[in-house]
Amino acid sequence: MAQVLEFKLPDLGEGLTEAEIVRWLVAVGDVVAIDQPVVEVETAKAMVEVPCPYGGVVTARYGEEGTELPVGAPLLTVAVGGTGAPEELTEAAPEAAPKAAAADAVSSEYSGNVLVGYGTAGPVARRRRVQRENPAVAQAPAAAPVAVKAPEPVAAPVAAVPVAGHDGPVPVISPLVRKLARDRGIDLREVRGSGPEGLILRADVELALAALEQSAAAAAAAPAVAAPVAAPASAVAGERIPLRGLRGAVADKLSRSRTEIPDATCWVDADATELMAARRAMNEAGGPKISLLALLARICAHALARFPELNSTVDTAAREIVRLPAVHLGFAAQTPRGLVVPVVKDAGTRTAESLTEEFARLTESARQGALTPADLTGGTFTLNNYGVFGVDGSTPIVNHPEAAMLGVGRIIPKPWVHQGELAVRQVVQLSLTFDHRVCDGGTAGGFLRYVADCVEQPAVLLRTL
Repeated sequence: MAQVLEFKLPDLGEGLTEAEIVRWLVAVGDVVAIDQPVVEVETAKAMVEVPCPYGGVVTARYGEEGTELPVGAPLLTVAVGGTGAPEELTEAAPEAAPKAAAADAVSSEYSGNVLVGYGTAGPVARRRRVQRENPAVAQAPAAAPVAVKAPEPVAAPVAAVPVAGHDGPVPVISPLVRKLARDRGIDLREVRGSGPEGLILRADVELALAALEQSAAAAAAAPAVAAPVAAPASAVAGERIPLRGLRGAVADKLSRSRTEIPDATCWVDADATELMAARRAMNEAGGPKISLLALLARICAHALARFPELNSTVDTAAREIVRLPAVHLGFAAQTPRGLVVPVVKDAGTRTAESLTEEFARLTESARQGALTPADLTGGTFTLNNYGVFGVDGSTPIVNHPEAAMLGVGRIIPKPWVHQGELAVRQVVQLSLTFDHRVCDGGTAGGFLRYVADCVEQPAVLLRTL
């Protein structure tokens, strides 16, 4: 007889706590293999295909396309084993899912894989959270719920209401449970856990919250009724776009940067005629073409070696400036999904050819929405070429938690005094936005002046070869 196993949205790494379903790759009734991608989700970092660690027949999907799910929420259920006949799938009712979930730690029909590319591994002995059988919280195999609502306190076999405080550490593992309790003002030390060895589960927090809300129902009833009525009256007419996914992540990061980082900006015009001539000579000599962005990245890497204060971050908790040993260069890329900042790892050790190839690879992946979280994290300095938008200058916001960003405007012919005479030269505006906590204006000015000197006289870089 088939066992119905529940597959939950896995932890996709990099601190991500939620994802939006973009496209289902399987339907109810489809047969899936171990590690077969079953759904495409969009996180705040990238688009990810999520593989299912079970092989069998899909019996239910949870969430429609466009639904946002938290990590740990059910994605789908799979009937594992048996012949897959309709009568077996009917007998493998949803109430069997909790038992199967408890037993899947020793099942031989799953891989433990959570992301594409990890490979199939055998079952590993590890502690699993066991779902208790509870008819009040059992989920029917329908694709509607985003998150399971807490059962009514009267139907719960264990009343998870505030009790005497714990003597030792709070028995909770899931960061989602901690976040839920913190957001709703629940003291976990006063909650009795219903899991193994007193482990506090999400249902316990929700029951504790329901108990507190029930005790304060008389006082809370009036505001609760008035809130939905007041919202339409105060709503402003117009299209409302939720700040979630990539747009929400960008908004949060820029707001945090503006709040935490006391930034300042300096800028300078530079004659890029010689740099453009040097690039043209490189490309005419044969071999792979060298991009202008790659040459600017080389200049940035050498400038950061001379001014390491700008390749750093601030540890606010320890009140320390952390100077970083390697240059991982982020660059702004506009995509149909919005602005993203892919990161070229170890940019300081790459050649111009290697940088050109990596910029091209990451840019193409960004356009296709195929960047991984690893491609979008770990940057130590950002290069922003907003000249592609046809503008000369900008005062960008520092890409938190980095300490600086170099902006490059468009390169256009302008009148310029060259060797004592007025001439038409290729001129570019360079701007540096930096965290004033890591250095003073003299350091920032020195960095920007060195970059401008290299742009005007690329031969300066020969001293560093």
